[in-house]
Amino acid sequence: MKYFTKEVKIGIAGIMSLCILVYGINYLKGINMFKPSSYFYVKYTNIQGLAKSSPVFADGVRIGIVRDIYYDYTHPGNVAVEVELDKDMRIPKGTHAELVTEVLGTVKMNLILAVNPKEAYAVGDTIPGTVNNGLMEAVTGSIMPQIEKMLPKLDSIMTSLNKIAADPNIPATLKSVRTTADNLAVTTTQLRSFVNKDVPQIAKKINTIGDNLITVSGNLKNIDYASTFNKIDSTIANVKMVTNKLNRKDNSLGLLLNDTSLYRNLSATGANASLLLEDLKSNPKRYVHFSIFGRK
Repeated sequence: MKYFTKEVKIGIAGIMSLCILVYGINYLKGINMFKPSSYFYVKYTNIQGLAKSSPVFADGVRIGIVRDIYYDYTHPGNVAVEVELDKDMRIPKGTHAELVTEVLGTVKMNLILAVNPKEAYAVGDTIPGTVNNGLMEAVTGSIMPQIEKMLPKLDSIMTSLNKIAADPNIPATLKSVRTTADNLAVTTTQLRSFVNKDVPQIAKKINTIGDNLITVSGNLKNIDYASTFNKIDSTIANVKMVTNKLNRKDNSLGLLLNDTSLYRNLSATGANASLLLEDLKSNPKRYVHFSIFGRK
């Protein structure tokens, strides 16, 4: 027990803490140091931003991680990726490792397993790699050229908008629009008041008029139109008969209206009467004698 001094205990505790720290760091990276595994290499010309400790999938299941990435400085354009896979994972020959760029920009590795029950890659072999940009490639290949064509038009639109915004008439226009909106609000209030107060009274009067029309219609319905029209026809016949008699000369009214000699006699009589009145005014003594003492 004399060998387990205080310094030895501190050293053992430090070593254990360091081991725990190394294990924790590797565990956070997805590396299980106590789980058996095998490693392979995958060659690419461009890894599209693949990082260490990125997961490796096969048929949607995580089967390993990216252990390390090597760049061939002597032969630029060649990148070797070391992947650590589960020990029980069998990689048939013909399999290739595909890099897929996701929507958020992250890159993951998918092993596209081939159907080859006879041959398989041995530990340490190199697996061919391919790149599949997925949605990002479609965006870059089809949408980006359209966006580049639109940029000059957008720039022109922005310039026009800036000119419009700098126009001094804009504030006046906005003030006018605000005034119009206030007037509309006042009009709406008045219209609401009209609808709430006047419209019911108008509707009541209309209902009264409608009731009166119904009453009048009932009274008209009770009229004997046949008898009324018969009386009208009889009256018209009488008027026609009187008119015919007035147009003939075999009666007094007809002679009065149609005999011109009667008119001329009446006219001459009126003229003589007028002359007589004038003479009476001018020579009253010729027609009237007046005496106080009874002289003629």
